Amino acid sequence: MDLKWTGKGLSDIARLYDLAPLNKTAAACTVQSLTKAPAQLPANPRIGEQLFEFEPREVRRILVGQYEIRYEIQNETIYVLRLWHTREGR
Repeated sequence: MDLKWTGKGLSDIARLYDLAPLNKTAAACTVQSLTKAPAQLPANPRIGEQLFEFEPREVRRILVGQYEIRYEIQNETIYVLRLWHTREGR
């Protein structure tokens, strides 16, 4: 399976980095772990919890520390849709 980031997913990474202006080193480490986490999905695409409210689309989520990453499986491609801190009101 292929792994692709959507524009919104990439924007979320940039936004999370920009939210931590006081400690850029910590922000960079967080962003790095968040961008690495989806790399496991092509081998185990259904590892995340399925979000049935999006049916018939197959949207799932994984948690990385205190961050949620949502992704969608379409045929042979996994799209990273969005990510955010779990304390954000989403």
